[in-house]
Amino acid sequence: MLRRLWPLTLRGTGAALLALVCFVVASEVGIPELMYFGMLLVAVLVAAVASLYLTRHADSVTRSLAPDTVGVGRASLVRVRVGVRTALPTPPGTWTDTLPAGLAGAAAGVFPALGSGLRGSDRTVDLAYTVTGVRRGIHHLGPLRVHSADPFALARRSTLYGQRTRVTVAPAVIDLPPLTGLAGEAGGTLQTQNNQPGQGADNLIARPYAPGDSMRRIHWRATAHRDELMVRQEEQEATPEATVVLDRGVLRWSTEALHEPGADDAFETAVAACVSVVSRLVRDGYGVSVLDSDGTALAARIDGGDTAAVEDLVTRFATVTARRDDHLPRLARQFAGVMTGPVIVLTGRLDPADVDALAPIVHHSTFAVLLAASPRSGALDRAGDIGWHAVHLDPDGDLVQEWAAAGERGVSRALR
Repeated sequence: MLRRLWPLTLRGTGAALLALVCFVVASEVGIPELMYFGMLLVAVLVAAVASLYLTRHADSVTRSLAPDTVGVGRASLVRVRVGVRTALPTPPGTWTDTLPAGLAGAAAGVFPALGSGLRGSDRTVDLAYTVTGVRRGIHHLGPLRVHSADPFALARRSTLYGQRTRVTVAPAVIDLPPLTGLAGEAGGTLQTQNNQPGQGADNLIARPYAPGDSMRRIHWRATAHRDELMVRQEEQEATPEATVVLDRGVLRWSTEALHEPGADDAFETAVAACVSVVSRLVRDGYGVSVLDSDGTALAARIDGGDTAAVEDLVTRFATVTARRDDHLPRLARQFAGVMTGPVIVLTGRLDPADVDALAPIVHHSTFAVLLAASPRSGALDRAGDIGWHAVHLDPDGDLVQEWAAAGERGVSRALR
């Protein structure tokens, strides 16, 4: 702290001590030349300090990120623009930008020298560095600190520019493979359109053309036969539905997950798995609903193929935390009396009693996947016996392999 307040460098401090010695010796020995030399040193030191405080002034600091949302484990380029006013030339210096705990990177470099400007005209200095997301949540970059010295390195100045920039660190989105256990209508629009064994152009069901239908869907043989435009009916299937449930009940996780994002590794793994699964299903053509275990929608339903909505979901999940209530045992009520497509449930602690409570969901889903971060007492085996494709969601494991394992179990059961 004392070093930060002291304006002189080691060289400048030596010059100040030398001036003091000159004053003492001149008064004791009576050599006036030493007095003049000491006064010259003092004048040089004053000029050095003054040059730092009278030349460079920063009026603004703005930051931009590309991409503007940083994913955990992903890099983003930070551009810093510093507005500077100076009437005199300034030597180069160094700069450092303060990084929060949720970001990592080398935010430091050389602050360039500036030539004199007419009447202290405004100039801009552009800086850049790369950060990587470490911890999900909302974080702030800054403040920016600029260190400068005079041309003779006698004095130094450390200037803090307090503007800070809000940065969103979103959960990691992992590219998952399609589930091999899904077939027919359970396999999404993309799979359904391409899995029509034994059907050719002659025996497709056709219907009259409607405004908005693609010309590529015209069934030419039926058109010639009916003397009106006809289109292939099988390409007009309704989008299959999928449901992803993220259990946020704090009893399933540690208490840290309740207070802030990024505090509980198991919960972070579940959040990353949730957005990754949603991304996979949407790319496969599903209309996906994302729910909490109490049935509350965590986001608006996402149509199949709508990758922009997936990006919005990922950004929104940057601030998701656990909650106090535990509704997982009552989740099956949300599916009573309906038949839906794949249901993927992500939870933390899982007991055999929880598996029994979730059992009815299997009979209302074309493909039921259960991912648990902390299974207890053979809960996954019990879930597998009931019909779930149950997998341990290991915070230290490989999500791609765990996801593929769920699909492989689906295939093995289908072959039995």
